[in-house]
Amino acid sequence: MPLKLPTEALAQAIAEEWAGQGDHIKPATMPLTQLSNTAIDRVAGNPAPAIQELLAYAGADLLCYRAGEPAALVERQQKLWQPLLDWLALRHDAPLAVHAGVIHKPQPEPSIAALRRHLGSLSPFELAGLAAITPLAGSLVIALALHEGRISADEAFDLAELDASFQIERWGEDAEAAFRRQGLRQELHDIRRFLQLSGA
Repeated sequence: MPLKLPTEALAQAIAEEWAGQGDHIKPATMPLTQLSNTAIDRVAGNPAPAIQELLAYAGADLLCYRAGEPAALVERQQKLWQPLLDWLALRHDAPLAVHAGVIHKPQPEPSIAALRRHLGSLSPFELAGLAAITPLAGSLVIALALHEGRISADEAFDLAELDASFQIERWGEDAEAAFRRQGLRQELHDIRRFLQLSGA
């Protein structure tokens, strides 16, 4: 079954993914194909579930739950996370409240409503990209900022992994954690490329 894609650039990139396969198809090496299939098969016909899932992350966004200590981590979270929340408030009229600790607290309903309206205006390919970034980062705010060019894929990684990076600086990093982080960084780059190629 042929893929109906939004741009020639994305079609060419997907063709290159398929051309790079050997005797056996390895889906993990074809992120653009996988994301396009998600957009077409899971989002296009009924975007409401994808939007609702994204809004659930907004209600418990990583950037909104801050450490109480140590002071160096508190300061770093404020310095690096708060500018994105300020950007979201100005860009999408969706201010989100910041809380200390990890106990869930609801976000302002007008802000969630504003995000719902924005997400409802996006294409299936944009929603598929956001739906891939958001759980990786634990943050719809980071996903939107990456999608809209406010931050790069590397910056998205740094923001999403801020707490983990802080701990690594103090205690070191094992091989399993390093492998996971390398994979996360690459996935963010792949999804950003997908959004760019799809014209989103």
